[in-house]
Amino acid sequence: MSGAEELRSVSGEDFVRLIHETSPTQLFPALENPSLNEELLCLLLQRKDLPAEFLQEVLLRRDFLKSYRVKKALAFHPHTPRTEGFRLLRELYLMDLVQFAISPGVLPDMKIKAQEQVIAKLPQLPLGQKITLARKAPARITGALLAEGNAPVVKAALANPSLTEAQVLRVLSRDKLPAIVVQSIAQDAKWGHVYNVRIALIRQPAMTLAAILAFLPELTISDLRELVAPGILSENLRHYLQAEVQRRMQRPKNNDEPPLPEAGEEHVSERDGASDDEAGGAGSGSAGGE
Repeated sequence: MSGAEELRSVSGEDFVRLIHETSPTQLFPALENPSLNEELLCLLLQRKDLPAEFLQEVLLRRDFLKSYRVKKALAFHPHTPRTEGFRLLRELYLMDLVQFAISPGVLPDMKIKAQEQVIAKLPQLPLGQKITLARKAPARITGALLAEGNAPVVKAALANPSLTEAQVLRVLSRDKLPAIVVQSIAQDAKWGHVYNVRIALIRQPAMTLAAILAFLPELTISDLRELVAPGILSENLRHYLQAEVQRRMQRPKNNDEPPLPEAGEEHVSERDGASDDEAGGAGSGSAGGE
């Protein structure tokens, strides 16, 4: 019996053996074998050396695609034709999409597509599932969860080791960010001490003046000068930063230099003057310079 004939008719352990041993280009007759069930097909699809032509043939067998396990195996296979791969992503369950997005070897545009699909599903997810995602999802998904402003989700997202500085900065560049997000980042043991994150936090109206003044001694004078440019911060906050710039520029003459003004815990935006000009400055503060 030839190899092709054997693949068409073999069953049981012999079929399993041939699935593993047969050259990938000679596996086509296996698709005609009546013994080929879901379990054996998924076993076959675990072979990473299957050519795109073979996978395309599987995709043409609509009976095979009634199985979610088969569709998942095809979606995850590195040689599945690109167009079909994008289509299969739409049929994956949420956690499988997340797993796909963090799998090694997946093409960048495929990962982005998977992440976009997860992010699109976030508003409909229950709280428990959001917390689970925030703990282990890739950075882009974690950033989207962080920006939602749900307290337990924010806590889980900030502790996710996959979260990156770029994503934290992207979150802080948003307008009308929930105050809990800003304050949680500022108080976080890791992110609250990252220099660029502190710069972004200063631009957020939800930051308290006391927290901002605590950051000032560590900022470079060039960054302070950039922040006091018109249209970036509220006028009230600009006065504090301008005073800090002047102190840096002056050579200290004695140890009796007056300290920075006392700051309460009220928000920067709440202490702005009542003039239209100052209100306009606060309105552009969170978005300016990003």
